[in-house]
Amino acid sequence: MTRIPTLFAAALAALTVLPIGADRPASSGTSGSSPTPTSSTGHPAPTVDPARDASTLDDQVDLAVTVYNSNIALVRDVRDVTVAPGTVDLKFVDIAATVNPATVHLRSLTEPSHLSILEQNYEYDLLEPDKLLRKYVGREVTLVRSRQENGTTVDEPVRATLVSYNNGPIWKIGNEFVTGFPSGQLRFPELPDNLYSRPTLVWKLTNQGGPRHRLETAYLAGNLTWNADYVLTVGRDDKLGDLDGWVTLSNSSGTSFKNARLQLVAGDLNRVRSGRADEMFDRAQKMAVAAEAPSVVQEAFSEYHLYTLGRRTTIANNETKQVTMLSGTGVPVTKRFVVEGQQFYYHNHHRPGAPIKDNVQVFYRFKNDEKSALGMPMPAGVVRVYQADSKGGVQFVGEDRIDHTPKDEVLDLRIGNAFDVVCERSQVDFQKIATDVYEVEFEITLRNHKTTPITVEVNEPIGGSWRMLRSSHEWKKTAAWAAQFGVPVAAEGTSVLKFRVRVDY
Repeated sequence: MTRIPTLFAAALAALTVLPIGADRPASSGTSGSSPTPTSSTGHPAPTVDPARDASTLDDQVDLAVTVYNSNIALVRDVRDVTVAPGTVDLKFVDIAATVNPATVHLRSLTEPSHLSILEQNYEYDLLEPDKLLRKYVGREVTLVRSRQENGTTVDEPVRATLVSYNNGPIWKIGNEFVTGFPSGQLRFPELPDNLYSRPTLVWKLTNQGGPRHRLETAYLAGNLTWNADYVLTVGRDDKLGDLDGWVTLSNSSGTSFKNARLQLVAGDLNRVRSGRADEMFDRAQKMAVAAEAPSVVQEAFSEYHLYTLGRRTTIANNETKQVTMLSGTGVPVTKRFVVEGQQFYYHNHHRPGAPIKDNVQVFYRFKNDEKSALGMPMPAGVVRVYQADSKGGVQFVGEDRIDHTPKDEVLDLRIGNAFDVVCERSQVDFQKIATDVYEVEFEITLRNHKTTPITVEVNEPIGGSWRMLRSSHEWKKTAAWAAQFGVPVAAEGTSVLKFRVRVDY
């Protein structure tokens, strides 16, 4: 039986849930001593025909899906099936088309010691018209061509043997070999056994117990992913905001997951990639699900965070849906104006003698703590910022991407550059004091065309061993090679920051 990585096993343990309507898994023993199984809808599970060798969704009694934000998901599928005694083949259909066969885990919940796997095959040669035709090389099919007879269209069947199918079919009709036969239909007497209508796992099992088993199958599948999306709505005074967080879930796995228990894992998983299995992991319009309160409960899980949806949900194939994750009202926010200094100091490369214009970047800052009406670990995602306008409407003002953020951490969202605040930088002096010792002086002019006063944070990188000789504004050393200045600028006013440093290289 396939060995499961530690994280896979831990996640599987976290997903062990009881079917709806049942107090515990079916007890061990034969079918005669087991309680009547129930389906995920709470109704008795359908009786399985012992002669049938395939298990479908009709047998499913429980389903749980854990989606990681690295384009994989752990699927746990529990079904009641009939397995004949001895060595038998069991087809397991209605699985994700992107299943990684190396991760499949199967066990009997009713008689785990009496059911074992001898062999596992993943059949993904799916039934398609082209593949079906290729399977009939050397065999006879019926070609149907249409002709007009007395003003009506008549279908004429023609028996033909497919001799070859390379860049087109070659037929033998009677004693002649024909290409380009004008047929509108091809009729096949039967479907080949080695073509499947949907991806299928086939197990060769040894059953030494009773015929009725509750089987638990778990596997990793690709093309299921999720990410967090946030909306921050800031008031006109830039002091308070409302934050809403959404889980955006996308399913392109080739199958739907109905009435599933949904869990999400946030964190950076280490994954080993090699060969064809990785190709299966590499692939919307949004459908919002409204809720009055957060419907996701989070908990610490290993070195990650696990988010559990408080109800079952259906994840349709080729669907993107959203569910509420968090909500905070009246979150204190601070608007910041920031200038990041130039890495080159001694001249303007493009226009010698002219001042260098720097962008004045705009940030919103808030803290993810309970005092700020938050305090829930925030998975990585995009925060979109809106602000109320003078007419009472709400306008989009920018967005930024955040990394995984634990509680009690500060977030800075860069929403763009200020339109009405101008920054110009000039190097007004340069002197060589001694060997490898220099003095440089800068003048930074800040013009505020807004009707409200602001404070601009100027961050200056300074190389070498340096000492601030004088400054027109208060400053602090924020790193070994950086100084930060806070420069107040009046409404419709101008401020000039001047500072001189001695640098020893």
